[in-house]
Amino acid sequence: MSAQAISSIGDWLSIVAIISLVGLKWEASPLEVSFVFLCLAVPMALFGPAAGMVADRFSRKTLMIVSDVVRAVLILLLTVASSLWMVYATLLAVGIFSSLFIPAKNGKLKEIVAEEDMKGAMSITSMIDSSTKILGPLVSGLLVTVFGAQQVFMIDSATFAVSAVILLFIPNAVHDQLSKSEAAQESFKKEFALGFSFIKSSRFMMVGLTLVGLSLLILQMADSQLIVLIRELTYASPDLFGYLVTGSGLGMFTAGFLLTKKTDYNPYPLMLLGVCGIGASFGMMGVLAHYDLGYSILWGPGLGFTAGFSASLIFVPFQATVQVHTPVHMTGRVFGVLNSVMTTATIIGPLLGGWIATIIGVVPTFTITASLLVLVSLIGFLTKRKVERGNADVSTSKQRAPEATTS
Repeated sequence: MSAQAISSIGDWLSIVAIISLVGLKWEASPLEVSFVFLCLAVPMALFGPAAGMVADRFSRKTLMIVSDVVRAVLILLLTVASSLWMVYATLLAVGIFSSLFIPAKNGKLKEIVAEEDMKGAMSITSMIDSSTKILGPLVSGLLVTVFGAQQVFMIDSATFAVSAVILLFIPNAVHDQLSKSEAAQESFKKEFALGFSFIKSSRFMMVGLTLVGLSLLILQMADSQLIVLIRELTYASPDLFGYLVTGSGLGMFTAGFLLTKKTDYNPYPLMLLGVCGIGASFGMMGVLAHYDLGYSILWGPGLGFTAGFSASLIFVPFQATVQVHTPVHMTGRVFGVLNSVMTTATIIGPLLGGWIATIIGVVPTFTITASLLVLVSLIGFLTKRKVERGNADVSTSKQRAPEATTS
């Protein structure tokens, strides 16, 4: 967890530095900015399943250390990057080793953490991710302004090196839970089909997955163009982008904290409220940028906070509800489908947003995005009764799980 905290802060340092370098200094087009996000997301989508198999078959400790060391070297290449293609190639390589690190880390937690402590451990790692999203962009914006992007890349490289050193002190494999015959008995395609079959047996899961995937696709259209929107302002500084992302992280952290305190919520209305909240936040960003309103250092992070808070209202209740109502033997398949849908939306959204912003401009893109999100939430509220009547299907679907498994 210490290694995770250090390397996660470094990740956010470099992300803000890259966006500032490409979006502000090099004045990249909206589509070119979108490719930065695609380079980080595509490796996870393409190599995620294979990386999970590798993490189950080899020493997870070794894989994490090698991943950190390689990424430390790769990040240094950004200090001498002189073209967008060099940035893209480097980020793709970093993404490949990040896709290897994540399943190895999660598997290592299962190796060394007792079952009764697992929920607490996962909660701590989630809080680390939210906290670093708050601290990382804030520090990065200041460092980029004072020292420049190249020095920030060097700091990020050092965080990976420190993380690798810390990981040397974790224990080796305690026990091997991999069953090779079980791991080989079903193809990825069949497991995906079984997971989707189970999701279809529950009206809430099916509607919720559609809502999450569609909302993520739409919001990524605008989210990937934030740095381009900032360029519309008279005063455009790396500080503002860092503060905005920090506000978003603080909003997500706050919403997550509140949801852990009150767990008897009805998930579907919260999800719809979250979709509407993100739409309203992005819409206000577009309007205020269009009129070049001053004090952006205040309203930017403020709207980032409301957007992050609203995003947590979508994803946390949905994933928590699916986790509760999914049988243990179906969890991997079901979440495999969820991750595939969300990753696909993460890839298509920035590409579509960059294309639209290039054609009609970034402010109209934010307006369209906001309108679509609000429209989706309104349709959801109009069909709320039908979906909630189907919530009972979630529990009965658990009884049909063996049927889904053998279909």
